[in-house]
Amino acid sequence: MTAQVQRDFLVNYIVDKLTEYLVADNNMELADALKTVYQSKVYQLLQDEEGGLYTQSPSYIYELLRKELMQ
Repeated sequence: MTAQVQRDFLVNYIVDKLTEYLVADNNMELADALKTVYQSKVYQLLQDEEGGLYTQSPSYIYELLRKELMQ
């Protein structure tokens, strides 16, 4: 498995978990939760290979997303 494939897998897994957390914690519809994740600054940071945020746990990244949404 190439590094790019691994990174893509991790990012997709994290997006899935963030979406699950938003649905569970905020009673959001699935489509709204996905839209929230994909339009967030946290998602942009996940896409940054050099930043390495995608190597962190989904729960840690969710806390970052929650903080972003509270602003």
